[in-house]
Amino acid sequence: MKIHFPFLTLALLASPVLLYAAEIKEAELAGYLFGPAEKVPEEFNGGFSLYAAAWPLVGVYPGHKFQTGLCGTWMHPQWESGQKPKEQCYTDIEGGLGWWRETHFPTTTPKFIMGGVAPNFSWIANGPGYGAGTWDKPRGQYGIAQLSPWLLFPLDGLNLRQGVSGELFGYGYLPLPLTNPKPTTEGHNVPTGNQCWTLFLSTAKFKGPVAFFTPHFWSHATVEHPEWAGLMLDSRPAGPNKAIQMETQYVPAILSTTADGKSYARIAPTSFPVDAEGHSMVLHRITAYKKAALWDDVQRWFDGGAPADGRIKDEASVVQTFKPGGGSNWSIALPGTKREQKVALAWGSFATSFTPDPTTFAYRWNGPLTHIQGSLVTLPEYYQLDSEGKKPQWKVISAEEVPANLGLTQHRFETPAEKPREPRVTPDEAGSVWKKPGPAAGPFQAHLGDGTVVTYYWYRFADQPAMLEADLTKEEREIVQQRVEKLHRAWTRDRTYFALPTIGKLAEIDPALILTPPQGMEVGYVPIATRQELESAR
Repeated sequence: MKIHFPFLTLALLASPVLLYAAEIKEAELAGYLFGPAEKVPEEFNGGFSLYAAAWPLVGVYPGHKFQTGLCGTWMHPQWESGQKPKEQCYTDIEGGLGWWRETHFPTTTPKFIMGGVAPNFSWIANGPGYGAGTWDKPRGQYGIAQLSPWLLFPLDGLNLRQGVSGELFGYGYLPLPLTNPKPTTEGHNVPTGNQCWTLFLSTAKFKGPVAFFTPHFWSHATVEHPEWAGLMLDSRPAGPNKAIQMETQYVPAILSTTADGKSYARIAPTSFPVDAEGHSMVLHRITAYKKAALWDDVQRWFDGGAPADGRIKDEASVVQTFKPGGGSNWSIALPGTKREQKVALAWGSFATSFTPDPTTFAYRWNGPLTHIQGSLVTLPEYYQLDSEGKKPQWKVISAEEVPANLGLTQHRFETPAEKPREPRVTPDEAGSVWKKPGPAAGPFQAHLGDGTVVTYYWYRFADQPAMLEADLTKEEREIVQQRVEKLHRAWTRDRTYFALPTIGKLAEIDPALILTPPQGMEVGYVPIATRQELESAR
């Protein structure tokens, strides 16, 4: 947009600099922050857990262009030498805390999604009833089965308590033998394994298993690509040495250029959490497990042995330590700029990564242009393009150093006017898997801190839609039902499953999502969200 100054005096208008009408261009802050972790032995290939700080990255929600994760990781299958598919076959679990363009009901508080990616993004599963595609052509909505009877997983992602600011959200994935291996998949002569990669949480008022990717979510692709059989996460272990990063795709920024060609930029106020010393602890206790950490005891239990207590064995785990270093390629650029043409922030001029203890990754903040207020530190907002070095960079400057006629300092970053998002819904046809055999009780409603109301029902575990779409016979589903009933009796939400953090405070899930099952449904039943909508729209 053009910025004009009709109030300028005639004397000021005589200045050739002030006659220049600067153009403000919409830009974006994007890129990765990197956390360097020491490698661990490849035998620790049975899943992982970590504690990630949860906080409001921006002070004002910038609209549905906004997309960024907080600190997390990507878990890929572990392929041995010669096993890696010859053709492209990208598949992993890459969910975590953050904000996404497809989030219908965002606030400045992050949500959590599971983020399962079937080969080459053919299917994407983010939670029970939440994934890619449409209900006419689902591509992941049935990929995750609800396991916990005490936690409701909304259709728009798992909500944290509003106002979280630096508390630690513990999560991880370990495989459970809930199903049995199958020699066929959808009637084709390709196998499906029995690794049910299960989300475990460690939060202030809920701990334990929540939901799992059905093995069929991974093996479905092998029907068309039998050469991938046995190479997906339904049967393969997970690589223990994962990337530790924070991926940012869009934070609002603006650019402007003076008449003599000097470029300036401003980013929307962007913050990190800080403790009493002014440090930002963003990741803690990244732990890799051997499969024996949980699987062996659970398998013996399901085979008729003694109950497994659910405690993940410390002796079958290794906590990764952080190396010195870490960095950033966060850049400010116009939308559509090629990667090689983007110019990075001079991150090191105001941020230094460090390890307050070997298992914690954190930042110190340097210089006078970072501002601490309460539990957050706001990063420098203003930058000038510096092309004098070997590589151009956006160097930090103060607001006073920005030419006034560019309009950058007067700009206000606000939430744009957008149409209210439509409710998230599920199929309502009488013959659908949502209705046949259908729920055992409901409807019920949960009123969440993001301003939405979730309608949910209680389903017998084996009769929930994801299980009916998991390529299992009725007899196979009943076997899983019996195993889940054992878990419901023994693995309560107030026990410790993986080790607690040694620093900080645990984050809380939105209290409206923590449930008590109806009388008579304490064992073998699970809550399934069927609709989510804005409270104000009802």
